[in-house]
Amino acid sequence: MPAELDAVVVGSGPNGLAAAVTLAAAGLSVRVYEGADDVGGGCRTSPLTLPGFVHDVCSAVHPLAVASPFFQAFQLTERIELRVPDVALAHPLDGGRAAALHQSLDETIAGLGADGAAYRRLIGPLVHAAPDLVRVLLSPPLRTLPRDVPGVAAMAAASLLLNGRGVARTFRTDEARALVTGSAAHALQPLRWLATPPFGLLLTLLGHVTGWPMPRGGSRAITDAMADALRKHGVEIRTGDPVRDLRELPRARAVMLDLAPEQLLAMAGHALSAPYAAALRHHRPGGGVCKVDFALSEPVPWAAEACRRAGTVHVGGTWDEIGTAMDDVTAGRHPDRPFVLTAQPSLVDETRAPAGRHVLWTYAGVPNGSDVDVSDRIEAQIERFAPGFRDVVLDRRVRTAKDYERYNPAYVGGDYAGGAATVRQLLFRPAVQWDPYVTPLPSVFLCSSSTSPGGGVHGMCGYQAARSALRRRFGVREAPDLAAVGR
Repeated sequence: MPAELDAVVVGSGPNGLAAAVTLAAAGLSVRVYEGADDVGGGCRTSPLTLPGFVHDVCSAVHPLAVASPFFQAFQLTERIELRVPDVALAHPLDGGRAAALHQSLDETIAGLGADGAAYRRLIGPLVHAAPDLVRVLLSPPLRTLPRDVPGVAAMAAASLLLNGRGVARTFRTDEARALVTGSAAHALQPLRWLATPPFGLLLTLLGHVTGWPMPRGGSRAITDAMADALRKHGVEIRTGDPVRDLRELPRARAVMLDLAPEQLLAMAGHALSAPYAAALRHHRPGGGVCKVDFALSEPVPWAAEACRRAGTVHVGGTWDEIGTAMDDVTAGRHPDRPFVLTAQPSLVDETRAPAGRHVLWTYAGVPNGSDVDVSDRIEAQIERFAPGFRDVVLDRRVRTAKDYERYNPAYVGGDYAGGAATVRQLLFRPAVQWDPYVTPLPSVFLCSSSTSPGGGVHGMCGYQAARSALRRRFGVREAPDLAAVGR
């Protein structure tokens, strides 16, 4: 029987939509299936607390919305408005101190005192090489040749230098140690793991190149822009239409799955080869998160002035405290003093809360699959660096790691990043094969964050999976014009 469509996409997170945009730009007929009632996956915004307060359900801060090659080709910054805070990141310490990451490298260095020169030596070469580093880091590892070889070598050297206790050997002050460690802790895994430091270095250099922006109106602005472009281009998006078995889909020459490996097994395990199915079963999830969204009567009363201007605040204390918290999560323990990632979008976006009010986005790393509410520990950590915080809380909404899996089955055990960032899973995810997006089924491609380059709102998993499908199924090798979709 002839195919009904050229391609179908299951899942409308940033990667699923990126795959659909890429395929549509190549002139193919595409249909998107989404089980939830609206598009977005990890890029949704909803009124979770009181009337008038608007919260990002998952992702909140988006440096890769500017730096990602996919979003650059799609011209996302011409389709949505991004707000960039004065201070990209602040990291409070006891005694009213804080480290601050400014977009200006010189301003950041000036605030680090005795460690300013060491920070310049470490980060300066990476900022200079940022375009090539982003291109290499957001492509399948070992498959993309660097153009700026010295820059890539500097990234590798810096990653080794900051591995584990190397942070203490590199920097002398609590401020510099905390600044680089907090960014690395986004990986929610031990700081001593070889694959952890590159996360922090990428986020740090992006802070200097793009800032850490937030979309006006919430993170859903990103996926809404992609969905609107697809609909204008004639692509049908079916929401509230879950797919539980591949055999439910219409015939198509390519099927793109923005799903976790566990979901692929459930949908097509009967048709997969034994070695590939075994690889999916051995795919290792990362840590989970317990997330708390707050409606506030006024801004968070941070003791440190830099935190009051920062879009993102890392709440975890010193670098060794953060290391202990990460070790606890990986060992299956709930830290007494968790590392808490917070975002303050209403500082730069008046649409998020009623006049004079504010929202605060927070989460803490917890063991995968946890159903423990650690909101009391999150509040205690914030109160530690912002005395009087509890007094300005009007309402809160808590989601445990298990709640997140129920909200989005692709977040297995509350893991929003598509799998642990171990060395093997950075090089080969979800299976050891040269093209990470293909499956044993010739027409089926995996395009989720469980493929390379992993978690984050960058669209590159979907884009590169779609490019693979275009080459293998349609004989199309040139890059399609993504900017034309929806114009």
